[in-house]
Amino acid sequence: MPATEIVEVRFKGNRRHYFTADPEVAVDPGVAVIVQLERGQDLGRVSAVGDAARRKCAVGCQHCGPDDEPEVAGRILRPASKQDVHVQTELRRVEDDIRRKVRERVRTHNLAMKVSDAEWQWDRKKLTIYFTADHRVDFRQLVRELAGLFRTRIELRQIGARDEAKRLTGVGRCGREYCCSSWLPELRPVSLSLAKDQHLSLNPSQISGGCGRLLCCLRYEHAFYVASRKRFPKEGRSVITSRGRERVQAIDIFRERVLLRAEDSTVRAVPLSVLKEETAAAATTQTTTAPPSSLTTFDEGGSTVGEDRAADAVSPGRSRRRRRRTRGRRSRPERPPRTEPPSDDSPGDSG
Repeated sequence: MPATEIVEVRFKGNRRHYFTADPEVAVDPGVAVIVQLERGQDLGRVSAVGDAARRKCAVGCQHCGPDDEPEVAGRILRPASKQDVHVQTELRRVEDDIRRKVRERVRTHNLAMKVSDAEWQWDRKKLTIYFTADHRVDFRQLVRELAGLFRTRIELRQIGARDEAKRLTGVGRCGREYCCSSWLPELRPVSLSLAKDQHLSLNPSQISGGCGRLLCCLRYEHAFYVASRKRFPKEGRSVITSRGRERVQAIDIFRERVLLRAEDSTVRAVPLSVLKEETAAAATTQTTTAPPSSLTTFDEGGSTVGEDRAADAVSPGRSRRRRRRTRGRRSRPERPPRTEPPSDDSPGDSG
């Protein structure tokens, strides 16, 4: 194996990092190895090697492209021995007691934080405390007290509610292990619009996971629902079937059925394939009716159609009234011009 081969190693709480391995170090998936970090050594298990590790990094990372190399955290020193694994097992046993002690110190300092987990590094040179909090917490005094208590470097790392569920794992409402703890490579945002598109109940208790946030499966199942609904007519749409006009009340994408309501309020459930056959048959059997006799055209011959005749064809009553008014104006006799009577000052016959 080349010296630049990339190896994915997982640690406690589904934490993973990428390392390089020397040619003489034999690494296979599932093997425990000792890795060199920036501050000391740790023990983890190989989860992917070579191209598989690169593909998993490209899928689970949003900050790099598919052709970019994973960020290397260190190198693999050697395969872990039975004694090394035994040391790690003993460290995991005392971590629960450490978490309880840290919680007591948190209550003593009256800090608004929840301690989720504690993790020893394999060489006991670092102790990482994971916690959740709604706001920024000043834990400087707590860190100094814990460093004097455990005689090692203390690192307090704040995580979210979903990251906490990923570390602690559990069983979901489906009866299986949390997706984020078992196979989901990365936690991505989940919005309420995904539940609306899938026509799920918006009751928070039914669409939330063990972390109190929206279920992760709402996101990676969303593409299936969108693609499946494209094959069905939209709800509320009217369709013409062999029974006449019917309205789509609901659809069932899993059983591939459509619920229809007719104009007489009768409801029936029809398979999608049958509905397509009925609508196709109704479209082919529907014939166009002949135009009414009043719209039938006729030949005008060679006569010239004037303006009045064209207007009469469009609006007969209006054209007749216009012609009557015109004829009335033309037949009315003209009045004689008005003459002024002679005045007394005007010249007349003298006696």
